Amino acid sequence: MKISLWSIGKAHEPSVKTGIEEYTKRVNNYFPAEWTILPPVKNGHALSAADLKKKEGEAVLLLLKPDDYLVALDEKGKQHSSEALSAFLAKCSVEATKNVIFLIGGAYGLDPVVLQKAKWSWSLSLLTFPHQLVRLILAEQIYRACTILRNEKYHHK
Repeated sequence: MKISLWSIGKAHEPSVKTGIEEYTKRVNNYFPAEWTILPPVKNGHALSAADLKKKEGEAVLLLLKPDDYLVALDEKGKQHSSEALSAFLAKCSVEATKNVIFLIGGAYGLDPVVLQKAKWSWSLSLLTFPHQLVRLILAEQIYRACTILRNEKYHHK
C-alpha cells in the first residue's frame, strides 16, 4: 500500500518543511509515502471561491485513478482519533488498497465533486489551521498511526 499526500498550494514553507520531510521519511519505514503539491490555479485570485474550488477540483480529478482511495481533509468531515486512523490504515493494508490519497484542499476547501469522490472525509479539528501547518500535522498523525499499528512507544495512552 502506498500513502500519497496531496496538497493544493505552494511548496512547503521553510518553517514546516523540515518537519514534513522528517515525518514523511518516518512513514516510509512502514509504507511508501510521498507528497504531491498541486500548484495554485493561475490567476486564481480573480476567481470566485466556487470557481476556484472547481478549477482545483478539476486538477485533482485528472490525477485520480479509479482504484485510488481518496481521503478528503475537510472541515465538515468527521473527527477521528489517532487510534481510528491507525485502524483505517490497517484495514486498507489488509484489503490490499493500492494507493491511499490524503488530500488537503486549497484556501476555500474542496469542490463538492471531489468531496463526493472521497471515501472518507476527515476533519483534523474544529480549529482552523494554516494549510502549511496541516501538512505537518497530517504527516505526523500518519506516522503516529503507523507506530500504533506496530505497538511502538511513540504513541502514549
